[in-house]
Amino acid sequence: MSGIFQQWLPILILMLMVVLRIESFNVDITYVESAVAKGAVCLDGSPPAYHFDKGFGAGANSWLIQIEGGGWCNNVTTCLARKNTRLGSSKQMIKQIAFSGILSNKPQFNPDFYNWNRIKVRYCDGASFTGDIEAVNPATNLHYRGARVFLAVIEDLFAKGMKNAENAILSGCSAGGLASILHCDSFKALFTTGTKVKCFSDAGYFINARDVAGGLHIADFYSDVVRTHGSAKNLPASCSSRLNPGLCFFPQYVMQGIRTPIFIVNAAYDSWQIKNILAPGVADPHGIWHSCKLDILKCSGSQIEAMQGFRSEFLYAFSKIGASPARGYFINSCYAHCQTEMQETWLSADSPALDGKTIAEATGDWFYDRKPFQKIDCPYPCDNTCHNRVFDPHEHPLI
Repeated sequence: MSGIFQQWLPILILMLMVVLRIESFNVDITYVESAVAKGAVCLDGSPPAYHFDKGFGAGANSWLIQIEGGGWCNNVTTCLARKNTRLGSSKQMIKQIAFSGILSNKPQFNPDFYNWNRIKVRYCDGASFTGDIEAVNPATNLHYRGARVFLAVIEDLFAKGMKNAENAILSGCSAGGLASILHCDSFKALFTTGTKVKCFSDAGYFINARDVAGGLHIADFYSDVVRTHGSAKNLPASCSSRLNPGLCFFPQYVMQGIRTPIFIVNAAYDSWQIKNILAPGVADPHGIWHSCKLDILKCSGSQIEAMQGFRSEFLYAFSKIGASPARGYFINSCYAHCQTEMQETWLSADSPALDGKTIAEATGDWFYDRKPFQKIDCPYPCDNTCHNRVFDPHEHPLI
């Protein structure tokens, strides 16, 4: 039997590679060189960048912006650590990236948005495109200019036809999902009233919760991000005018002030939040949570209980979005983070589903006003459609 398996293994691998090529395709990078003169630059002073696949047919005048994720830097030390990486410099970005899921150009993989203009905005400022400090310390050469970068990219896309868009979506994953929330209203304000504008946030609903040691690690971290990058003036005024600006990185304090229709995709047991908000390394010095954070099947009974408590906190924080029918949401009970960019979780034969709908079907119905979608999953481990993440044992939390 083993001989037969070895004989067929190369063919099976080849078939898998063919399937993956069909489901995704590579798109070249575009540098916004004109942004440098405006001071709209990455942490290291290099120009912003994005990947653009042009729309066609009925979607030629519709635009989908997907903002890349990648955490944040909260002080000079952590910003220097990412300055010479792809998350701080366009010089370090690969020249092509794969488009799949919500960025796919195939109707069978992305039925509602496949023929739109699809753009992946690269993330290189470390503050969800909110910072803007004019001064640059020559000793570090760090540029905190995320808000300028966002505007420069949008202006570049407007010059390429987006200003006349029939439909426009601002979306993103993780830190990019947070950016899509924070910039949602200002993005809509750039268009005329004739453009249908909505926002999507994937895994961007980070909550203000205590960690397993009782600390407010994430709240302190976000306050440091906002202070380091000078973000306060670029956060939604409906929040920053009444609360400490650091709290305005938490959607639970921002969402009620957002007027533009928005759809939230999030796991109630978001793997990044479990790893970095509930059980960050600073709250778990002996690594008791290490195996659990890598694989939910390795969690003890008490750890699952703590995660169920986190889900309850998440749902309470999520209730702050309000009851507007213009909002949609898909809150599943998977141990996952970012579910719109991977084909297997966006739309495939065994994708995560709520009420019989995949994420692609739910967001498409909501955007086109075919049917509202506001669904929250039952608690773990009830959902057998989940794709629960299993992380490499050598991976470390981002914060």
